[in-house]
Amino acid sequence: MSKAPGFQTRAIHGGTVRDPLKSVSPPIYQTTTFQFDSMAEGARLGADAGSGWYYTRWGNPTTRLFEELMAELEGGEDALAAASGMGAISTAVLAVLEPGAHVVSPRAVYQATFTLFREVTPQHGVEVTFIDSVDPNAYKRAMRPNTKLLYVETPNNPLMQVTDIAAITSLARGVGAVTIADNTFASPFNQTPIALGADLVVHSATKYLGGHHDVTAGVIVGRRDLVKRATRMLRVLGPVLDPFAAWLLVRGLRTLGLRVERHNHNAAHLADFLAGHPRVERVHYPGLPSHPDYAVAARQMGGFGGMLSFEARGGFEAGVRTVEGLRIASLAVSLGGHETLVTHPASTSSVGIPREDRERSGITDGLIRVSVGLEDVEDLIVDFDQALRAA
Repeated sequence: MSKAPGFQTRAIHGGTVRDPLKSVSPPIYQTTTFQFDSMAEGARLGADAGSGWYYTRWGNPTTRLFEELMAELEGGEDALAAASGMGAISTAVLAVLEPGAHVVSPRAVYQATFTLFREVTPQHGVEVTFIDSVDPNAYKRAMRPNTKLLYVETPNNPLMQVTDIAAITSLARGVGAVTIADNTFASPFNQTPIALGADLVVHSATKYLGGHHDVTAGVIVGRRDLVKRATRMLRVLGPVLDPFAAWLLVRGLRTLGLRVERHNHNAAHLADFLAGHPRVERVHYPGLPSHPDYAVAARQMGGFGGMLSFEARGGFEAGVRTVEGLRIASLAVSLGGHETLVTHPASTSSVGIPREDRERSGITDGLIRVSVGLEDVEDLIVDFDQALRAA
């Protein structure tokens, strides 16, 4: 019996879009529109009847290659690229919901996702219940007869809580609801929510998929019927991915497995060091046996990821002094690239979440989020040690 190709082989050789000139590196179709041979062909393509290219908001060969690669790596039937992670998340959410629907989402999610559910979806007649725990029982208690979406972000931002995806998708199927899983922090190398029952997976492709802090993008992967609905929504809302960004993402995917292996390795070692540091109150990393969701993470993840957070002793001021005292790690938002980045959520990435909601979610004043990069981990350990001791 022949063995199925591994992750890295699929990342390099996947996709069906090919250059007729057979260039090894795919070309960038940097065009807004495509010529028709006849009016009949233009009408057919405008109506999505058959193959071919019409207009880049409708689709583009370079973008399509990225979508095909993502569908293959996530195990989805189809994929749709967007101009940002929130472009993908908002498009996916709005595509599956109608007025009168109800959503269940954890309170501890990405700030803009929280705002989407708190401020935008209610304007469309959608109710949202925020839960303070990612435990399946919390989802179950919050569900109503009109629940149409269970939203999952795992590991979540910034506490690295891990949701039991299979348990949540089972709850959703039981009432005919859809599950959307944000897989940004894990990447498809470490976790494939579709294999655990998720209907749609969303990514901020800006992060691990691009991997070099040089592209802003998003992607939706999953059931073909839902991706088709999202495609219609995206064409109206307009967050289309430009072809050059799509090319950068294809380039990033070619090395995704190699990079994420190193992210996993470095984060595990840094988390272990911080867990024993006298100036650290607590470390949030799903690969530590002390993490409350370690068993779930070990069951559903192939690797524990490159993201961690920790609480500096001394609260807000200690957190600020620590991130400002780092010499290798850069103080910047975003994550998933080659360089280690740190943020202080209470004053930056989570500042838009009301303080009460932030505290209920466990985002303390001294919390520091770390996107562990590809540097030599020994150098990172020295850097964090000197910054903590100086704080």
